[in-house]
Amino acid sequence: MADILKVFGKKVLYYRRKKKLSQETFAKIARMHRTYISQIEGGKRNIALKNVVKLAKALGVSPKDLL
Repeated sequence: MADILKVFGKKVLYYRRKKKLSQETFAKIARMHRTYISQIEGGKRNIALKNVVKLAKALGVSPKDLL
């Protein structure tokens, strides 16, 4: 399970950096806490599907792009 969390986190990080967003700015857009974003990107959080959708919307990508 940990591997999939790391892969997901790396994808979130990739798209966030591609959009040149700081974690803080991205967190505000996604309406999440910055430390939560940090834990996701670090592969330490197993998040709910509704949050996958929120992250995808904030990044302007499809949820499938993150999975």
